[in-house]
Amino acid sequence: MARRRGAFLLAVLLLAGFAAAADWRPAVPDARQVGSGEFTWFGFRVYTARLWSAGSPQGWQAPFALELIYHRALSRDTLVQASLDEMRRLSDRQLPQPTQDRWAQAMQAAFVDVQPGTRITGVYLPGQGSRFYVDGQLRHEVADPAFARAFFAIWLDPRARDPALRQRLLGLAGNDRGE
Repeated sequence: MARRRGAFLLAVLLLAGFAAAADWRPAVPDARQVGSGEFTWFGFRVYTARLWSAGSPQGWQAPFALELIYHRALSRDTLVQASLDEMRRLSDRQLPQPTQDRWAQAMQAAFVDVQPGTRITGVYLPGQGSRFYVDGQLRHEVADPAFARAFFAIWLDPRARDPALRQRLLGLAGNDRGE
């Protein structure tokens, strides 16, 4: 009996090790938290955002990770539509419909319906695209550098919808609640 428990415990530890290896951190070596802040909508806390990087994410030359920890339940469709709306708004030109469709499909595969506490982390990989992790597990990879740049611009572009959050993420201003 003790031997079975020992074998079971070893198997659990090995699986936990594999799960940890699936986390985003190996894609952003030496990452440190650059900044953080909260996004609110009509007074409701929607998510806490944290930007992680080993270099300057402003130059788009180094990989970085954007972690969103949700405080409200939202459907995957809502996340996809809101992201696509912002990507269109920030685009310097009208996005062709096939591009929008392809990007919407990529986000449908990358996102999930979120509940309070769900963590989605997007990793920007310069010249390659992006990866999305849900609660530390790789969910989807998008091999499209244009998509990656447009997606992360939602938070990092100077025209971001929440300029104060952008400043906090980039470490250029104080953050919320000392996070």
